[in-house]
Amino acid sequence: MIKRTTLLSLVLAAIFIIGSILTGCSAVDSTKMKVVTSTSLIAQIVDRVGGDKVSVTNIIPPAQCPGHFDVKAGDIQKLADARLFIIHNWQGEKFSDSLIASANNSNLVTIKVEIDGNWMTPPVQQKAADKIAAALAQIDPENSAVYQNGAAEYKSKVAAKESELKAKLGQLSLNTINVLCDEQQAGFVKWTGLAITSTYGRPETFTPQIVKDLVDKGKKANVSLVIDNMQTGGEAGKSLAKELKVKHIVLSNFPCGYENTETWEKAIDKNIELILNSTNH
Repeated sequence: MIKRTTLLSLVLAAIFIIGSILTGCSAVDSTKMKVVTSTSLIAQIVDRVGGDKVSVTNIIPPAQCPGHFDVKAGDIQKLADARLFIIHNWQGEKFSDSLIASANNSNLVTIKVEIDGNWMTPPVQQKAADKIAAALAQIDPENSAVYQNGAAEYKSKVAAKESELKAKLGQLSLNTINVLCDEQQAGFVKWTGLAITSTYGRPETFTPQIVKDLVDKGKKANVSLVIDNMQTGGEAGKSLAKELKVKHIVLSNFPCGYENTETWEKAIDKNIELILNSTNH
């Protein structure tokens, strides 16, 4: 049997070792600015613009709609330990006010990155890179040049991807393909060149009359594709596609929505792949 004093010594030693490890980790982490983001759209840009100067933690799961997100205790702790919280300020992110209050972090700065348009399109990605670099520099001015260079490098990659995709899409006659799509995908679908006949809202807004009107519009326009949005469930357009006897696809408005799409480039490639496969191109 281990004596009580021996056991106590072992416990104290263990606490000392664990404490030393945690302190060591803390020292490493403290060299990075802790940034929390509301979505993966912001997170992947912060990570690439900030590089090794930032530690990024995202809150809303990529495949989930921000408007349907429920705050967990762990999310409060993320903000309690953070220096910067970057959000879109979308209607679906109204939970952020109560989350910030619950974190009770007097050092936390919240910055809203508001940009018109669909964030999956290259023009918005370009603007977001600059705004996020400015947000990081506001909190960490000493590394402002690092963030500006990171934004410039990322914008160059976005421009290259846009040129690549536009060249591919430009060889096709997508403007002759009529589609119905979820309103959350309208901006992106328009960017690809597809012809949007009509858009629709969330599944819970559907009534028999709305469905009938959409089907009638689809038939009249000879629609050949219905495009849903993953983050609003990906199911709203299924019934429309079935009635119209056309193909149905689900696009993602966020990186990491689909497997192996952790960057914007991979996410947009996946969306374009789904569109081209569905249009037989």
